[in-house]
Formats: sequence, structure tokens, C-alpha cells
Amino acid sequence: MSTENEGSAVPPAPGPHPAPPAPHPNPAVPPAPDYEPSAGRQPTASDAPIGSPDAAGQPGAPNPASGASGPGADAGQAGTWWSADGGQQPGGPGEGQGGQGGPGGPWGTAPVPPPGPSERKPRGLVAALLAAVLVAGAIGGGIGFWAADREGDGSDTTTVSAYGNPKTESRAPGSVSSIANKTLPSVVTIEAQGNNGESGTGTGFVYDKQGHILTNNHVVASAADNGKLTATFSNGKRYTAQVVGRAQGYDVAVVKLKNAAGAKLNPLPLGNSDRVAVGDATVAIGAPFGLSGTVTTGIVSAKKRPVASSDGGGGNASYMSALQTDASINPGNSGGPLLNADGGVIGINSAIQSAGNGSGLGESQQSGSIGLGFAIPINQAKNVAEQLIKTGQPIYPVIEATVSTKDSTNGATIASNGTGGSPAVVPGGPADKAGLKSGDVITKLDDTAIDSGPTLISEIWTHQPGDKVTLTYKRGGKVSKADVTLGKRKGDS
Repeated sequence: MSTENEGSAVPPAPGPHPAPPAPHPNPAVPPAPDYEPSAGRQPTASDAPIGSPDAAGQPGAPNPASGASGPGADAGQAGTWWSADGGQQPGGPGEGQGGQGGPGGPWGTAPVPPPGPSERKPRGLVAALLAAVLVAGAIGGGIGFWAADREGDGSDTTTVSAYGNPKTESRAPGSVSSIANKTLPSVVTIEAQGNNGESGTGTGFVYDKQGHILTNNHVVASAADNGKLTATFSNGKRYTAQVVGRAQGYDVAVVKLKNAAGAKLNPLPLGNSDRVAVGDATVAIGAPFGLSGTVTTGIVSAKKRPVASSDGGGGNASYMSALQTDASINPGNSGGPLLNADGGVIGINSAIQSAGNGSGLGESQQSGSIGLGFAIPINQAKNVAEQLIKTGQPIYPVIEATVSTKDSTNGATIASNGTGGSPAVVPGGPADKAGLKSGDVITKLDDTAIDSGPTLISEIWTHQPGDKVTLTYKRGGKVSKADVTLGKRKGDS
């Protein structure tokens, strides 16, 4: 390490001048810089000698609201939906002290001090540092590394390489990277363009080898009536698509690729959403804010979370008994897969609760994730998808009774009247046959607590027409039970 006094020169002793020092063996190489890394750690960019480059730094929805009026359990009562290059420019060395063409050596090395006594002014020191920082900031880490990695060329700088961990780089089965690698080729970014100028971006995934893609209804709704629909794979190949069928109440849709002969159709394996446990690991894949192929992770935060959601388009609400996850989900993730630790699809990402005022997972909404995402359980979505592929229309299980959708914690109250003044309990329908009447407050469906109308609807829709369920209800302060065989309604109305 140099011990040169950098403050002021010491006058030579009187008498004959000693012989001049021997010339440096390589005049092109300057003397070692006055630099010593801190003890106990590797050299970093902040330890670099004056004039060397610094390491360049990198440059650095919705609130589901209950209470909207509309049809009840039978008619899909309305609620308020909330659905879920810069390259481095080449640059040259800096000018001035330490820069190429200046009095020093190549850019990135310390300057050769002038012969004889001199005074190094602080102003020049600051200028050299500033030039190094600005140049490094302008051209990034590429040249910074070039200047530091010149071992064996006569410079006195060294580099330290970080070697990868073999266990990490193995991408073991079950790791997030392994799941993402297998899943991404089967996830598509969907762009929908309506005839009225309405558009949106969402996600979908390959459902079968026939070219069917599973997604959310609110992703494709704008293009359902003679609009334009495209699906883009992770390899950049884009295909036009058409809507096969959609279920507004379930918020599920199936689209099919046109001219998909060259597409690699690898259906994603489906998990069992009924066997999911709170705390299970999750992986979400989608195109948040149009950023295709985004992978996020989290856990299952809750099961059977009642969610009433809307796309904000004024249509009927959808209801789901959702899987809740803290995996980051944002507008554009809608319709994408929620995966378990085995890479199986356990849900379709559909809605988020946001701290902002936005509502929905549409591209126009700017509210972001706060760790409250909701997915349609895949067991339910699979049943709906099969209905849509087979008939083009959804089938809903119903009790044929209109219930209030207003906020409540006491249960689902059967309304006084149905739509357009019709009876709230349809004569001869399942609820009527079970003895239910207007004013009854349903508090349980089998063993599931019911705190509101939307909760009742979302729970009923997890079943199939013809299933038998037991409803617990209150009438005049008395608690009673009724066995109900669920009826069916075909299509959205």
C-alpha cells in the first residue's frame, strides 16, 4: 500500500541529490492505488480506487360491495362485482483525471502522479469521483465489470466470482421454478376487443387438447358478441379465438383457439380443490397490468370465502365460495391458474380485495394487490366448463326463493316479493315444497354458517341440481330445519 503523503510535500535534504529511482518496469502501468478493502469482507464497488467505476444501480380491485338489488338466488341476484427496455447505452471512458486521453492510464485505473512535489486539491478529488459515478451510472455495470476484470493484464485490480449453489440450480421437482417452467407454456394472455371499443386483458390456460381455454367470464365478456379475441402463448405465438360458452353467475368462460394446428396444447393437470388446506403453498400465474407470464407465490389463506363480485359493467353479480390466497394477484391475473405445490390447478384467479377505490380485475382498474386474492375452486369450475363445452350454457342449482342481498350478519332473509312483484317463494319450487316462507331467515346450509344472501347463493352454487341439502332457518324466534332437493335453472337470466 502506498504511503505517499497526500497533504504537502517534504523538502529534500540538503546536499547532493541522490540518484533518481529506477524506472518502473512497465511505465504504462500506474503504481498501486491507495486502497485497502475493509478487513473481514470481500472488496465491493464502494471500495474501488478513485477513478474506477462504481457498480451501477438498477433504475431503480376492488372492494366487493354487497347491497345491490337484483334477482335473488334463483335469478342470480345482483351485487357489486369486483373481479380480480431499456437497454444500456454503450459509452466511453470518462474524461479528466483517470479518463482515457488524460494524464493517467486507461479508464478505471488510478492516475500517474506528476513527478516532484505537488499538492492534490480536494476539488480535483471530488471531480474524479463524480466523473466515475456519472459514467458508471450512464453505461451500467457492463464496462464497470470490464474495468475490474482485467486480471493478468498488468492491472492491480481483482474480481470475486459468486458460484451457484448446485441444489438451487437443480430446479428440483416441486420447486416454484420447476412448476413455473412446466406451467408457463400452457398459460395464455387473452386480449378482448368489443365492437363498442371496450377492451380488456386477462389470462387463461389450456384445458384440453382440442384447444379449449378456461378463463373468467368477465375477461371475455366484451368480445362475446362478434368482438375480437386473441390468445398469446409464452413463446409469443398468437391465435384468434372464439367464445364457446360463458357463465356470468359463476364467472367462468370457455374459449377455443381457431386454426390451432401448430399450437402446443398441453393441458394443465387439475388438482382437487376440496382437499386444499389452509396454509398450503400456492403459485399464481397471469398477466398483471399486461405483464404476461408473471409468477407469484403465497399460501391458501382461507377456504369457502363467500364472494359476490362484478365486472362493473352493470350485469348480474357472480357468486363464489372462494379460495383465498395471499399470492400477489392484480388486474390482468383474472382467469389465470392458481396452483398447488404439485403444480395442479386448484382454482381460477378471479377477484381481489383492494385498499383503493377501484373494483375489478380489469385492465382499467389501477388498484393493486394487498394480499387478498380470491379464486374459483377448480372442482366447481371444471363442472361449469364441461357444461359450457357440451351445451354452451351453464346450469345453476336453485331453491327458487328470492333472498335479500343486503349486508347482514344474521343470515339470508327470504324477501317479501320476487322480481317484478312475483312471489318470493316460487309455488311448487324446492323451497316451497320444503315449507319455507317469506321472512324466514336461513342461518345454515348443512354445516356451513350462512350470514347473508350472497353467502347462501355461493354455497348453493357449489352443488349440483338434484342434490339434497339441509337448511336451518329461524321463523318467529323458533329454529327449524328443512330438507331441500335443489332444482335447476339453465342459462343466465
